[in-house]
Amino acid sequence: MQELDFELDRDFIELNQLLKLVGLCDSGGAGKAIVASGAVSVDGAQELRKTCKIHAGQVVQIEDIVIHVHAAE
Repeated sequence: MQELDFELDRDFIELNQLLKLVGLCDSGGAGKAIVASGAVSVDGAQELRKTCKIHAGQVVQIEDIVIHVHAAE
């Protein structure tokens, strides 16, 4: 299982943009397609909302990749 850390420098980031910024897709549109396919979970629950707001402390998983979202210091 691959684990990635993402430092959040604002209140939240939209899920599709997070996938783009960590390099799991080439664009926000591709991120939306991944979310719509049902392949993404947030805090252990499947997430189908493409622009779901992800906050610091949440964990996003897509297949065997886990993204830990942390607040910027």
